[in-house]
Amino acid sequence: MTLPDSARAPAGEPIDVRRVLGPWNLVAIGVGCIIGGSIFSLTGVVAGENAGPAILLSFVLAAFACGLTGLCYSELASMFPLSGSAYSYALAAFGPLVGWIVGWDLVMEYGVGAAAVASSWSGYVAAALHDFGLQVPQALMSGPFAAVTGPDGRSASGLVNAPALVVVLSLSALLIRGVRESASVNLGLVALKIGLIVAVVGAGIWFIQPAHFTPFVPPNTGRFGEFGWSGVLRGAGIMFFAFIGFDVVSTAAQEAVNPRRDVAVGVLGSLAIATVLYMLFAVVLVGLVPIAQLRGDPAPLASAIARTPFPLLAKGLSLGVVVGQTSAILVILFAQSRVLRAMAADGFLPAGLARTHPRWGTPVRAHLVLAPLVALMAGFVPLSALGRLASIGTLLAFAMTCVGVLVLRRTRPDLPRPFRAPLASLTAILGAGVCIVLMVSLGAVAWIRLVGWLIVGLALLALRRSGDGGRRKRPF
Repeated sequence: MTLPDSARAPAGEPIDVRRVLGPWNLVAIGVGCIIGGSIFSLTGVVAGENAGPAILLSFVLAAFACGLTGLCYSELASMFPLSGSAYSYALAAFGPLVGWIVGWDLVMEYGVGAAAVASSWSGYVAAALHDFGLQVPQALMSGPFAAVTGPDGRSASGLVNAPALVVVLSLSALLIRGVRESASVNLGLVALKIGLIVAVVGAGIWFIQPAHFTPFVPPNTGRFGEFGWSGVLRGAGIMFFAFIGFDVVSTAAQEAVNPRRDVAVGVLGSLAIATVLYMLFAVVLVGLVPIAQLRGDPAPLASAIARTPFPLLAKGLSLGVVVGQTSAILVILFAQSRVLRAMAADGFLPAGLARTHPRWGTPVRAHLVLAPLVALMAGFVPLSALGRLASIGTLLAFAMTCVGVLVLRRTRPDLPRPFRAPLASLTAILGAGVCIVLMVSLGAVAWIRLVGWLIVGLALLALRRSGDGGRRKRPF
Protein backbone atom coordinates (compact mmCIF):
# COMPACT_ATOMS: atom_id res chain seq x y z
CA MET A 1 0.00 0.00 0.00
CA THR A 2 1.24 3.49 -0.85
CA LEU A 3 0.86 6.25 1.72
CA PRO A 4 1.37 9.97 1.21
CA ASP A 5 4.88 11.03 2.24
CA SER A 6 3.75 12.87 5.34
CA ALA A 7 1.43 10.00 6.24
CA ARG A 8 4.46 7.72 6.46
CA ALA A 9 6.19 10.28 8.67
CA PRO A 10 3.49 12.15 10.56
CA ALA A 11 5.99 14.32 12.43
CA GLY A 12 7.43 15.70 9.22
CA GLU A 13 6.10 18.25 6.75
CA PRO A 14 6.69 17.77 3.02
CA ILE A 15 6.29 21.50 2.49
CA ASP A 16 6.72 24.63 4.58
CA VAL A 17 3.30 25.55 5.96
CA ARG A 18 2.09 27.79 8.76
CA ARG A 19 -0.31 26.38 11.32
CA VAL A 20 -2.49 29.39 12.05
CA LEU A 21 -6.07 28.10 11.75
CA GLY A 22 -7.98 27.38 14.94
CA PRO A 23 -11.27 25.49 15.28
CA TRP A 24 -13.43 28.57 14.67
CA ASN A 25 -11.51 29.32 11.47
CA LEU A 26 -12.15 25.77 10.28
CA VAL A 27 -15.85 25.97 11.15
CA ALA A 28 -16.04 29.27 9.24
CA ILE A 29 -14.37 27.65 6.23
CA GLY A 30 -17.02 24.93 6.20
CA VAL A 31 -19.95 27.30 6.75
CA GLY A 32 -18.54 29.72 4.17
CA CYS A 33 -18.66 27.03 1.51
CA ILE A 34 -21.88 25.26 2.54
CA ILE A 35 -24.06 28.35 2.84
CA GLY A 36 -23.80 30.29 -0.38
CA GLY A 37 -26.71 31.82 -2.24
CA SER A 38 -28.68 28.57 -2.38
CA ILE A 39 -30.28 29.13 1.00
CA PHE A 40 -32.09 32.16 -0.42
CA SER A 41 -33.42 30.39 -3.51
CA LEU A 42 -33.25 26.60 -3.32
CA THR A 43 -35.19 26.45 -0.06
CA GLY A 44 -38.25 28.01 -1.65
CA VAL A 45 -38.03 25.78 -4.72
CA VAL A 46 -37.91 22.54 -2.73
CA ALA A 47 -40.72 23.66 -0.39
CA GLY A 48 -42.92 24.81 -3.26
CA GLU A 49 -42.33 21.95 -5.69
CA ASN A 50 -41.37 18.88 -3.67
CA ALA A 51 -41.82 18.69 0.09
CA GLY A 52 -44.03 21.54 1.29
CA PRO A 53 -43.65 22.23 5.04
CA ALA A 54 -42.01 18.80 5.32
CA ILE A 55 -38.89 20.39 3.83
CA LEU A 56 -37.78 20.37 7.46
CA LEU A 57 -37.67 16.57 7.24
CA SER A 58 -35.81 16.85 3.93
CA PHE A 59 -33.17 18.95 5.66
CA VAL A 60 -32.82 16.40 8.45
CA LEU A 61 -32.39 13.54 5.97
CA ALA A 62 -29.91 15.49 3.84
CA ALA A 63 -27.90 16.55 6.88
CA PHE A 64 -27.89 12.95 8.16
CA ALA A 65 -26.61 11.68 4.80
CA CYS A 66 -23.88 14.32 4.69
CA GLY A 67 -23.08 13.64 8.33
CA LEU A 68 -22.22 10.02 7.49
CA THR A 69 -19.63 11.23 5.01
CA GLY A 70 -18.52 13.93 7.43
CA LEU A 71 -17.75 11.32 10.09
CA CYS A 72 -15.62 9.40 7.58
CA TYR A 73 -13.77 12.57 6.59
CA SER A 74 -13.18 13.35 10.26
CA GLU A 75 -11.62 9.94 10.95
CA LEU A 76 -9.30 10.06 7.96
CA ALA A 77 -8.36 13.68 8.60
CA SER A 78 -7.33 12.77 12.15
CA MET A 79 -5.16 9.99 10.72
CA PHE A 80 -3.69 12.01 7.84
CA PRO A 81 -3.74 15.75 8.67
CA LEU A 82 -2.81 16.68 5.10
CA SER A 83 -4.04 19.32 2.70
CA GLY A 84 -4.95 16.80 0.01
CA SER A 85 -8.29 15.86 1.57
CA ALA A 86 -9.97 12.97 -0.29
CA TYR A 87 -6.98 12.71 -2.64
CA SER A 88 -4.63 11.90 0.26
CA TYR A 89 -7.14 9.48 1.77
CA ALA A 90 -7.63 7.64 -1.53
CA LEU A 91 -3.86 7.47 -2.03
CA ALA A 92 -3.43 5.93 1.41
CA ALA A 93 -6.30 3.46 1.07
CA PHE A 94 -6.20 2.42 -2.59
CA GLY A 95 -2.81 3.37 -3.98
CA PRO A 96 -1.46 5.87 -6.51
CA LEU A 97 -3.81 5.24 -9.44
CA VAL A 98 -7.01 5.82 -7.48
CA GLY A 99 -5.32 8.64 -5.57
CA TRP A 100 -4.49 10.40 -8.82
CA ILE A 101 -8.02 9.91 -10.17
CA VAL A 102 -9.61 11.41 -7.06
CA GLY A 103 -7.12 14.29 -6.89
CA TRP A 104 -7.44 15.15 -10.56
CA ASP A 105 -11.20 15.01 -10.21
CA LEU A 106 -11.20 17.33 -7.18
CA VAL A 107 -9.06 19.94 -8.93
CA MET A 108 -11.60 20.07 -11.76
CA GLU A 109 -14.65 20.02 -9.47
CA TYR A 110 -13.37 22.86 -7.33
CA GLY A 111 -12.45 24.88 -10.41
CA VAL A 112 -15.85 24.48 -12.05
CA GLY A 113 -17.57 25.11 -8.73
CA ALA A 114 -15.69 28.36 -8.12
CA ALA A 115 -16.37 29.54 -11.68
CA ALA A 116 -20.07 28.73 -11.41
CA VAL A 117 -20.48 30.56 -8.11
CA ALA A 118 -18.52 33.54 -9.45
CA SER A 119 -20.71 33.68 -12.55
CA SER A 120 -23.83 33.70 -10.40
CA TRP A 121 -22.20 36.19 -8.01
CA SER A 122 -21.87 38.79 -10.76
CA GLY A 123 -25.63 38.81 -11.34
CA TYR A 124 -26.32 39.51 -7.68
CA VAL A 125 -23.67 42.23 -7.67
CA ALA A 126 -25.46 43.91 -10.57
CA ALA A 127 -28.79 43.62 -8.74
CA ALA A 128 -27.32 45.05 -5.53
CA LEU A 129 -25.77 47.97 -7.41
CA HIS A 130 -29.06 48.56 -9.23
CA ASP A 131 -30.81 48.86 -5.86
CA PHE A 132 -28.48 51.76 -5.10
CA GLY A 133 -28.96 53.43 -8.48
CA LEU A 134 -25.82 52.10 -10.17
CA GLN A 135 -25.81 50.25 -13.48
CA VAL A 136 -23.20 47.79 -14.77
CA PRO A 137 -22.93 47.75 -18.60
CA GLN A 138 -24.77 44.70 -19.86
CA ALA A 139 -21.96 43.69 -22.19
CA LEU A 140 -19.73 43.23 -19.14
CA MET A 141 -22.15 40.92 -17.35
CA SER A 142 -21.89 37.86 -19.59
CA GLY A 143 -19.46 36.10 -21.87
CA PRO A 144 -19.75 36.09 -25.67
CA PHE A 145 -21.64 32.77 -25.72
CA ALA A 146 -24.69 34.06 -23.86
CA ALA A 147 -26.98 37.05 -23.69
CA VAL A 148 -27.65 38.89 -20.47
CA THR A 149 -30.76 40.63 -19.19
CA GLY A 150 -30.07 43.58 -16.97
CA PRO A 151 -32.11 44.74 -13.97
CA ASP A 152 -33.99 47.11 -16.29
CA GLY A 153 -35.21 44.18 -18.42
CA ARG A 154 -33.11 44.90 -21.50
CA SER A 155 -31.23 42.08 -23.21
CA ALA A 156 -27.90 42.30 -24.99
CA SER A 157 -25.03 40.12 -26.16
CA GLY A 158 -22.19 39.81 -23.70
CA LEU A 159 -18.46 40.35 -24.11
CA VAL A 160 -17.08 39.08 -20.81
CA ASN A 161 -18.46 38.49 -17.35
CA ALA A 162 -16.09 41.06 -15.91
CA PRO A 163 -17.26 40.97 -12.26
CA ALA A 164 -16.88 37.18 -12.16
CA LEU A 165 -13.41 37.33 -13.66
CA VAL A 166 -12.32 40.11 -11.31
CA VAL A 167 -13.61 38.45 -8.14
CA VAL A 168 -11.74 35.21 -8.90
CA LEU A 169 -8.47 37.05 -9.49
CA SER A 170 -8.97 39.33 -6.48
CA LEU A 171 -9.73 36.50 -4.07
CA SER A 172 -6.82 34.49 -5.46
CA ALA A 173 -4.57 37.47 -4.73
CA LEU A 174 -5.90 37.55 -1.16
CA LEU A 175 -5.21 33.83 -0.77
CA ILE A 176 -1.67 34.34 -2.04
CA ARG A 177 -1.12 37.10 0.49
CA GLY A 178 -1.58 34.83 3.49
CA VAL A 179 -3.63 32.15 5.20
CA ARG A 180 -4.26 34.22 8.31
CA GLU A 181 -5.47 37.20 6.28
CA SER A 182 -7.72 35.05 4.11
CA ALA A 183 -9.16 33.28 7.15
CA SER A 184 -9.91 36.63 8.82
CA VAL A 185 -11.74 37.92 5.75
CA ASN A 186 -13.70 34.69 5.46
CA LEU A 187 -14.61 34.81 9.16
CA GLY A 188 -15.96 38.33 8.68
CA LEU A 189 -17.95 37.36 5.59
CA VAL A 190 -19.44 34.34 7.34
CA ALA A 191 -20.41 36.49 10.32
CA LEU A 192 -22.18 38.94 8.00
CA LYS A 193 -23.92 36.09 6.21
CA ILE A 194 -25.13 34.49 9.41
CA GLY A 195 -26.17 37.91 10.68
CA LEU A 196 -28.41 38.46 7.65
CA ILE A 197 -30.04 35.03 8.02
CA VAL A 198 -30.62 35.66 11.72
CA ALA A 199 -32.10 39.09 10.89
CA VAL A 200 -34.53 37.55 8.40
CA VAL A 201 -35.51 34.84 10.88
CA GLY A 202 -35.85 37.34 13.72
CA ALA A 203 -37.98 39.70 11.63
CA GLY A 204 -40.24 37.03 10.19
CA ILE A 205 -40.78 34.63 13.06
CA TRP A 206 -43.37 36.95 14.68
CA PHE A 207 -45.57 36.88 11.58
CA ILE A 208 -45.64 33.15 10.88
CA GLN A 209 -49.05 31.71 10.02
CA PRO A 210 -49.43 28.29 11.68
CA ALA A 211 -52.04 27.32 9.08
CA HIS A 212 -49.28 27.27 6.44
CA PHE A 213 -47.87 24.13 8.08
CA THR A 214 -51.05 22.12 7.58
CA PRO A 215 -50.89 19.55 6.15
CA PHE A 216 -47.25 19.10 7.14
CA VAL A 217 -46.74 16.47 4.42
CA PRO A 218 -48.98 17.55 1.51
CA PRO A 219 -50.65 14.71 -0.41
CA ASN A 220 -48.76 13.41 -3.39
CA THR A 221 -49.92 14.69 -6.79
CA GLY A 222 -49.59 11.27 -8.39
CA ARG A 223 -46.04 11.83 -9.59
CA PHE A 224 -42.96 10.73 -7.69
CA GLY A 225 -41.26 13.64 -5.96
CA GLU A 226 -44.23 15.99 -6.02
CA PHE A 227 -45.19 16.14 -2.35
CA GLY A 228 -46.05 13.18 -0.18
CA TRP A 229 -43.24 11.12 1.30
CA SER A 230 -41.63 10.76 -2.12
CA GLY A 231 -41.45 14.56 -2.21
CA VAL A 232 -39.66 14.52 1.14
CA LEU A 233 -37.11 12.08 -0.29
CA ARG A 234 -36.71 14.07 -3.52
CA GLY A 235 -36.27 17.21 -1.46
CA ALA A 236 -33.58 15.52 0.62
CA GLY A 237 -31.74 14.51 -2.55
CA ILE A 238 -31.81 18.08 -3.84
CA MET A 239 -30.85 19.62 -0.51
CA PHE A 240 -27.94 17.18 -0.18
CA PHE A 241 -26.11 19.34 -2.69
CA ALA A 242 -26.84 22.42 -0.58
CA PHE A 243 -24.72 20.84 2.17
CA ILE A 244 -21.75 20.01 -0.05
CA GLY A 245 -18.76 22.08 0.98
CA PHE A 246 -17.92 20.67 4.40
CA ASP A 247 -15.19 18.60 2.76
CA VAL A 248 -13.09 21.70 2.05
CA VAL A 249 -12.34 21.90 5.77
CA SER A 250 -10.05 18.90 5.41
CA THR A 251 -7.96 20.72 2.78
CA ALA A 252 -6.90 23.14 5.54
CA ALA A 253 -5.55 20.37 7.76
CA GLN A 254 -1.89 21.22 7.28
CA GLU A 255 -2.56 24.82 8.24
CA ALA A 256 -4.62 23.94 11.33
CA VAL A 257 -3.09 24.45 14.77
CA ASN A 258 -4.34 21.07 16.01
CA PRO A 259 -5.48 19.19 12.90
CA ARG A 260 -6.06 15.79 14.53
CA ARG A 261 -8.79 17.32 16.67
CA ASP A 262 -9.88 20.56 15.01
CA VAL A 263 -10.60 19.25 11.51
CA ALA A 264 -13.35 17.02 12.93
CA VAL A 265 -14.67 20.05 14.83
CA GLY A 266 -14.68 22.05 11.60
CA VAL A 267 -16.39 19.38 9.50
CA LEU A 268 -19.09 18.36 11.96
CA GLY A 269 -19.50 21.85 13.43
CA SER A 270 -20.08 23.48 10.06
CA LEU A 271 -22.62 20.79 9.16
CA ALA A 272 -24.47 21.35 12.43
CA ILE A 273 -24.54 25.14 12.08
CA ALA A 274 -25.66 24.96 8.45
CA THR A 275 -28.44 22.52 9.34
CA VAL A 276 -29.81 24.77 12.08
CA LEU A 277 -29.68 27.88 9.85
CA TYR A 278 -31.30 26.09 6.91
CA MET A 279 -34.14 24.79 9.09
CA LEU A 280 -34.79 28.12 10.82
CA PHE A 281 -34.84 29.83 7.45
CA ALA A 282 -37.25 27.23 6.05
CA VAL A 283 -39.61 27.61 9.02
CA VAL A 284 -39.88 31.37 8.47
CA LEU A 285 -40.16 31.09 4.69
CA VAL A 286 -42.95 28.48 4.78
CA GLY A 287 -44.63 30.22 7.69
CA LEU A 288 -44.87 33.50 5.79
CA VAL A 289 -45.59 32.36 2.23
CA PRO A 290 -48.22 29.70 1.37
CA ILE A 291 -46.85 26.65 -0.40
CA ALA A 292 -49.00 27.33 -3.46
CA GLN A 293 -47.34 30.71 -3.89
CA LEU A 294 -43.82 29.37 -3.38
CA ARG A 295 -44.21 27.12 -6.43
CA GLY A 296 -42.52 28.90 -9.32
CA ASP A 297 -41.70 32.02 -7.27
CA PRO A 298 -38.35 33.35 -8.60
CA ALA A 299 -37.75 35.41 -5.45
CA PRO A 300 -39.32 33.54 -2.51
CA LEU A 301 -37.41 35.45 0.15
CA ALA A 302 -38.57 38.79 -1.25
CA SER A 303 -42.14 37.50 -1.11
CA ALA A 304 -41.63 36.49 2.51
CA ILE A 305 -40.19 39.84 3.56
CA ALA A 306 -43.07 41.62 1.82
CA ARG A 307 -45.34 40.01 4.41
CA THR A 308 -43.49 41.69 7.28
CA PRO A 309 -43.33 45.37 8.27
CA PHE A 310 -39.60 45.42 7.51
CA PRO A 311 -39.35 46.22 3.77
CA LEU A 312 -35.82 47.57 4.18
CA LEU A 313 -34.65 43.97 4.60
CA ALA A 314 -35.47 43.43 0.93
CA LYS A 315 -32.67 45.79 -0.06
CA GLY A 316 -30.24 43.61 1.81
CA LEU A 317 -31.16 40.44 -0.06
CA SER A 318 -28.84 40.86 -3.02
CA LEU A 319 -26.09 42.09 -0.73
CA GLY A 320 -26.57 39.04 1.49
CA VAL A 321 -26.23 36.68 -1.46
CA VAL A 322 -23.13 38.56 -2.63
CA VAL A 323 -21.53 38.15 0.78
CA GLY A 324 -22.50 34.48 0.96
CA GLN A 325 -21.16 33.67 -2.46
CA THR A 326 -17.97 35.66 -1.94
CA SER A 327 -17.03 33.50 1.03
CA ALA A 328 -17.90 30.37 -0.97
CA ILE A 329 -15.62 31.40 -3.87
CA LEU A 330 -12.80 32.21 -1.45
CA VAL A 331 -13.01 28.84 0.29
CA ILE A 332 -13.30 26.81 -2.92
CA LEU A 333 -10.23 28.51 -4.42
CA PHE A 334 -8.37 27.82 -1.18
CA ALA A 335 -9.31 24.13 -1.34
CA GLN A 336 -8.38 23.76 -5.01
CA SER A 337 -4.89 25.13 -4.48
CA ARG A 338 -4.28 22.87 -1.48
CA VAL A 339 -5.22 19.71 -3.37
CA LEU A 340 -2.93 20.72 -6.25
CA ARG A 341 -0.13 21.43 -3.76
CA ALA A 342 -0.56 18.03 -2.12
CA MET A 343 -0.44 16.24 -5.48
CA ALA A 344 2.75 18.11 -6.38
CA ALA A 345 4.31 17.33 -2.99
CA ASP A 346 3.67 13.62 -3.61
CA GLY A 347 5.34 13.73 -7.03
CA PHE A 348 2.29 13.54 -9.28
CA LEU A 349 2.83 17.09 -10.56
CA PRO A 350 5.91 19.33 -10.90
CA ALA A 351 7.45 19.89 -7.48
CA GLY A 352 7.43 23.66 -7.93
CA LEU A 353 3.67 23.71 -7.46
CA ALA A 354 4.15 22.51 -3.88
CA ARG A 355 6.53 25.28 -2.88
CA THR A 356 5.27 27.97 -0.57
CA HIS A 357 6.21 31.63 -0.37
CA PRO A 358 9.02 32.11 2.18
CA ARG A 359 7.24 35.02 3.89
CA TRP A 360 3.54 34.38 3.26
CA GLY A 361 3.58 30.59 3.59
CA THR A 362 1.10 30.10 0.72
CA PRO A 363 1.40 27.98 -2.46
CA VAL A 364 1.89 30.94 -4.78
CA ARG A 365 2.71 28.91 -7.89
CA ALA A 366 -0.38 26.73 -7.48
CA HIS A 367 -2.55 29.84 -7.28
CA LEU A 368 -0.82 31.42 -10.28
CA VAL A 369 -1.59 28.33 -12.36
CA LEU A 370 -5.18 27.89 -11.20
CA ALA A 371 -6.44 31.47 -10.87
CA PRO A 372 -6.28 32.39 -14.59
CA LEU A 373 -7.97 29.13 -15.60
CA VAL A 374 -10.85 29.57 -13.16
CA ALA A 375 -11.14 33.27 -14.03
CA LEU A 376 -11.40 32.48 -17.75
CA MET A 377 -14.14 29.94 -17.08
CA ALA A 378 -16.02 32.43 -14.92
CA GLY A 379 -15.60 35.23 -17.43
CA PHE A 380 -16.44 33.46 -20.67
CA VAL A 381 -18.40 30.24 -19.99
CA PRO A 382 -22.16 30.79 -19.48
CA LEU A 383 -23.58 30.03 -16.06
CA SER A 384 -26.06 27.60 -17.65
CA ALA A 385 -23.19 25.52 -19.03
CA LEU A 386 -21.27 25.58 -15.75
CA GLY A 387 -24.43 24.66 -13.86
CA ARG A 388 -24.91 21.53 -15.97
CA LEU A 389 -21.54 20.26 -14.80
CA ALA A 390 -23.13 18.67 -11.74
CA SER A 391 -21.04 17.75 -8.73
CA ILE A 392 -20.64 14.12 -9.70
CA GLY A 393 -16.92 14.30 -8.97
CA THR A 394 -17.52 15.55 -5.45
CA LEU A 395 -19.81 12.59 -4.86
CA LEU A 396 -17.11 10.28 -6.21
CA ALA A 397 -14.65 11.72 -3.69
CA PHE A 398 -17.23 11.31 -0.91
CA ALA A 399 -17.85 7.67 -1.81
CA MET A 400 -14.13 6.84 -2.00
CA THR A 401 -13.56 8.49 1.39
CA CYS A 402 -16.29 6.38 2.99
CA VAL A 403 -14.95 3.17 1.48
CA GLY A 404 -11.43 4.24 2.45
CA VAL A 405 -12.39 4.14 6.13
CA LEU A 406 -13.35 0.47 5.78
CA VAL A 407 -10.22 -0.40 3.82
CA LEU A 408 -7.83 1.26 6.28
CA ARG A 409 -9.62 -0.26 9.29
CA ARG A 410 -8.67 -3.66 7.83
CA THR A 411 -5.30 -2.96 6.23
CA ARG A 412 -3.82 -0.46 8.71
CA PRO A 413 -5.45 -1.04 12.09
CA ASP A 414 -2.16 0.05 13.69
CA LEU A 415 -2.42 3.67 12.57
CA PRO A 416 -3.55 6.04 15.35
CA ARG A 417 -7.09 7.34 14.99
CA PRO A 418 -7.65 10.33 17.31
CA PHE A 419 -11.20 10.49 15.94
CA ARG A 420 -13.06 7.30 15.15
CA ALA A 421 -16.29 7.23 13.17
CA PRO A 422 -18.97 5.52 15.28
CA LEU A 423 -20.29 2.22 13.91
CA ALA A 424 -17.72 2.55 11.16
CA SER A 425 -18.95 -0.29 8.95
CA LEU A 426 -22.54 0.93 8.93
CA THR A 427 -21.57 4.60 8.68
CA ALA A 428 -19.20 4.06 5.77
CA ILE A 429 -21.51 1.72 3.83
CA LEU A 430 -24.52 4.02 4.21
CA GLY A 431 -22.44 7.08 3.34
CA ALA A 432 -21.00 5.49 0.21
CA GLY A 433 -24.41 4.13 -0.76
CA VAL A 434 -26.07 7.54 -0.60
CA CYS A 435 -23.32 9.05 -2.76
CA ILE A 436 -23.55 6.29 -5.36
CA VAL A 437 -27.33 6.60 -5.60
CA LEU A 438 -27.02 10.35 -6.14
CA MET A 439 -24.29 9.83 -8.75
CA VAL A 440 -26.57 7.49 -10.69
CA SER A 441 -29.37 10.07 -10.54
CA LEU A 442 -27.29 12.81 -12.18
CA GLY A 443 -27.75 11.51 -15.71
CA ALA A 444 -25.59 10.64 -18.71
CA VAL A 445 -24.16 14.12 -19.38
CA ALA A 446 -22.55 14.31 -15.95
CA TRP A 447 -21.05 10.84 -16.37
CA ILE A 448 -19.69 11.61 -19.83
CA ARG A 449 -18.08 14.77 -18.52
CA LEU A 450 -16.54 12.89 -15.58
CA VAL A 451 -15.19 10.06 -17.74
CA GLY A 452 -13.80 12.53 -20.29
CA TRP A 453 -11.98 14.50 -17.63
CA LEU A 454 -10.57 11.34 -16.06
CA ILE A 455 -9.31 10.14 -19.45
CA VAL A 456 -7.44 13.43 -19.84
CA GLY A 457 -6.02 13.00 -16.35
CA LEU A 458 -4.86 9.44 -17.01
CA ALA A 459 -3.19 10.59 -20.23
CA LEU A 460 -1.33 13.30 -18.31
CA LEU A 461 -0.29 10.75 -15.69
CA ALA A 462 1.10 8.48 -18.41
CA LEU A 463 3.03 11.38 -19.92
CA ARG A 464 4.37 12.31 -16.53
CA ARG A 465 5.60 8.79 -15.89
CA SER A 466 7.13 8.45 -19.34
CA GLY A 467 8.86 11.79 -18.87
CA ASP A 468 10.59 10.40 -15.79
CA GLY A 469 12.53 8.08 -18.07
CA GLY A 470 11.18 5.00 -16.34
CA ARG A 471 12.34 6.14 -12.87
CA ARG A 472 9.74 5.55 -10.18
CA LYS A 473 9.25 8.79 -8.33
CA ARG A 474 7.13 9.10 -5.28
CA PRO A 475 4.46 7.92 -4.97
CA PHE A 476 4.15 5.99 -8.25
